[in-house]
Amino acid sequence: MTRLAVALLCLALSPALGFAQDSLWEKYMTAGAESYGKGQFAEAEKMWLVARKEAESSFGPDDIRVAATLTNLAELYRRQGKYPQAGWLHRRALSITKKAKGSHHPQVASIVNNLGTLYATTGRVDAAERMFRRALILRERTLGPDSLDVAASLDNLALLYHDEDHFQDAVQLHRRALAIREHALGPSHPGVTVSLTHLAALYTDLGRYAEAEPLYRRIITIRQSALGQDHPEVGAALDALAELYRRQGKFGLAEPLFKQSLAIREKALGAENPGLIPSLNESALFYQAQGRYADAEPLYRRALAINEKSFGPNAPEVAKSLDNLAELCRKESKFGEAESLYRRALTVGERSYGANHPELASLLENYAVLLHQMGREQDAVPLEARARTIRSNASRN
Repeated sequence: MTRLAVALLCLALSPALGFAQDSLWEKYMTAGAESYGKGQFAEAEKMWLVARKEAESSFGPDDIRVAATLTNLAELYRRQGKYPQAGWLHRRALSITKKAKGSHHPQVASIVNNLGTLYATTGRVDAAERMFRRALILRERTLGPDSLDVAASLDNLALLYHDEDHFQDAVQLHRRALAIREHALGPSHPGVTVSLTHLAALYTDLGRYAEAEPLYRRIITIRQSALGQDHPEVGAALDALAELYRRQGKFGLAEPLFKQSLAIREKALGAENPGLIPSLNESALFYQAQGRYADAEPLYRRALAINEKSFGPNAPEVAKSLDNLAELCRKESKFGEAESLYRRALTVGERSYGANHPELASLLENYAVLLHQMGREQDAVPLEARARTIRSNASRN
C-alpha cells in the first residue's frame, strides 16, 4: 500500500486555518512542518507536541487548532508505523472538529480522508474504502459535485481500487476527477495533470499502452507550456513516458527520456538536491532491468549520498536507498556487500519507520531472499517470520 498511502497524503502540514500568523502556536507548527519536510521526524514530533500543549493551554482542549496539531502528529506517527497512536489522534481530531464546525464541514471530510489513508496504509481496505466514500459524500454535499476537493477524493478512491485490481471502477473515477479538473481549471492547467497522471499510470498497469501514451504526451505539453521546458515537473512526466516505453521493451526510446529528465532536474534543482532522487532511481531501474548493472550502480550510489546529506543518516529515504543498492549488489552476486547494506538498511529502517512498519517488513523479506541465495536458510526463516508478524499486526491496527 506504499504507493497508495503516499499518493493520498493531502494534509496541509502547516494548516491555513485563518489564524494569526505570528501566534506562538503557529510558529511551533511551522517549525514542525519544516523538520518533517527534511525527514527529521524526532524534531518534528517535538515541535508539534509543544504546539499541542500551547494550543490546549491558550485556546482550550476543544479548539480547532488542537485538532490541526493532532492531525499533523497523526500523520507523523503513520509515517513511523505507530498506527494505534495515529488512529487515536485522528479520531480525537475528528471529534474536536465535529464539535467546533459541525458534522458536515469540509475539514471533517479532510480528517475522514486521512483516516482512510491510515487504513489503506495498514491494509484495511474495507475500512479505507468506507472512509474515502464518506469523505467524498461530505465534500459533494458541502462543496458541490464539481469541487476540486471532490476530484481529489475521486482520485483517492480510484487509487485504492487500482491497488485492489478493481480497474474498471478506478478508470471511471479517474475520468470523472479529470472532467472536474478540466471544467474548474481549464484543459491546459497544470492541475489537470494530477488526474491525467493517475489515469495514464492505470492504463500503463493494464497494458493499455496506446491509451496511456497520448496522456503522458499531453501532460508533458501542458507542463512545458505552463511551467517551462526545464521545470522539474516536466522531468517527472518524461520519466513516466520513459517507463511506459521500458515496459514495452522500447529501450531506445526510453533511455534518452530518462537522461533528459535527469538533466532537467539537475539544471533546475542543482546536483545534490533530493528532487533528483526519482530520476536517479528510475534511470537505475531502467538499466538494472536490462542487466546493465555497471550503469545502474553509480546512480543508486548517488541517490544514497544525496539522501544521506539531505535528510541525515537515519532517515527513511536513506533506508530505501540502501535497500535499492543492496538489491542491485545481490543481483550482481556481490553477496558480502549486499548483506552489509541490508543490515544497515534494517538498522536505519527500525529507527525511522519504527519496529512495526510495513516498509520494515519489505526490508526483512529482501534480506531473507539474499540469505536463501547464500544457502543460509536458518538465518532467513526468523526474518521471514518477523515480516509476517509485522504485516499481520498492521492489518489489524
